[in-house]
Amino acid sequence: MVTDIDCLTAEVAAMRPVRNVGRVVEVGRGTLTVRGLSGCASLGDQVRITHRDAVMGGEVLQLSQDAVVVLPDHSAEGVVIGDRVTLLGQALIAPDSSWIGRVIDPSGQPMDGRPMMRGVQPRPMRASPPKATRRRALGERLETGLAIFNTLLPIVRGQRIGLFAGSGVGKSTLLSKFARGVSADVVVIALVGERGREVREFVDHVLGPEGMKRAVVVAATSDQSPLVRRRCAWTAMAVAEHFRDQGQHVLFLADSITRFAEAHREVALASGEVASLRGYPPSTSHMIMSLCERAGPGVDTAGDITALFSVLVAGSDMEEPVADILRGVLDGHVVMDRKIAERGRFPAIDLLRSVSRSLPAAATPEENELISNARRLLGAYDRAEMMIQAGLYTAGSDPLIDEAISVWSKLDAFLAEDEQEGTAASFLRLASCLMQDREDTESA
Repeated sequence: MVTDIDCLTAEVAAMRPVRNVGRVVEVGRGTLTVRGLSGCASLGDQVRITHRDAVMGGEVLQLSQDAVVVLPDHSAEGVVIGDRVTLLGQALIAPDSSWIGRVIDPSGQPMDGRPMMRGVQPRPMRASPPKATRRRALGERLETGLAIFNTLLPIVRGQRIGLFAGSGVGKSTLLSKFARGVSADVVVIALVGERGREVREFVDHVLGPEGMKRAVVVAATSDQSPLVRRRCAWTAMAVAEHFRDQGQHVLFLADSITRFAEAHREVALASGEVASLRGYPPSTSHMIMSLCERAGPGVDTAGDITALFSVLVAGSDMEEPVADILRGVLDGHVVMDRKIAERGRFPAIDLLRSVSRSLPAAATPEENELISNARRLLGAYDRAEMMIQAGLYTAGSDPLIDEAISVWSKLDAFLAEDEQEGTAASFLRLASCLMQDREDTESA
């Protein structure tokens, strides 16, 4: 068991009495050229820039024989030639179990004004994923507290799912329901580029005291530099890996990968990459995939990281680069539709466009038959909806559409239900809806 003495010892051990120092020799468009660090700096190393009476961080973007290029964490306004630049080394984070219930920034510092100890084992923010050949298979089905995910879109332990939604359709509310309802030991939430006023609102009201009891929130607001916003997702994943390596099951929620990709785009363009994929540099794909691959089932005695990555899709464009990259690497995707939200059904999930790749293995043959039947009827109604709403469909013309019409209202209500009694109760409710509507159709 880790004690306070162990944490204090780790704090002392992290102190460095001697550091390499360079000087600013050129101030460019958002970047600084520094001499004196070429022989000791590595790509991605962190630095501390001291100018006048202020101090800010930065990251090494480029290396050459006589100078390094640094991207500051904040605006370079006020920096002058000769300012001191101290090399801090690799970006590390040292999570600890005492962080549960806290809100931290991407550097591992508390944002709630209370002191917080570092853990005893530093780990890199950009760690490698577990060996592919040693990973376990996906685990058992998880209770979620939501009927649709207990039945039609099951989530299993170690699964990675994308949540695709536009702004204002209930994405944050759905994430908070996952944080409170999904069975897991620890919940790690990355708020990447979130609006400043909404961080506290999410913590105090959306997530609430009940959700924070087992959660660690890592937040970077939209006004912060792209370095900080990009680091937010890496820090949160490193925290999740810390608990996973202790044998715990971790639920990882990232909101959103789109803002993570946008932050990386700003950093990559500053380092000289050329935008090629609808404004995104070529390294975007690898950056997103390497983050996602760190989640999933663990190895040996380690736990698992079940992950939900949200994606902001403008106009429900599932072909935009970030959405397209994520769909290819994840184990399922959930699409939220603005039209469904506008008619008042929440969560506003478009079931027909959503897929869980844990099926059919995550359900029994009887449950798979119920899922298939529900999808078949909802699909039939969707294809005929325009005719039905316009009054052009004549009852009796197609038995499948007749059955779909009778089932639609109850199934649509079922998709919005909370379910606190578990998966078995959810399937009984689904079967009841389908059986009752079939009886109504036969009697008609």
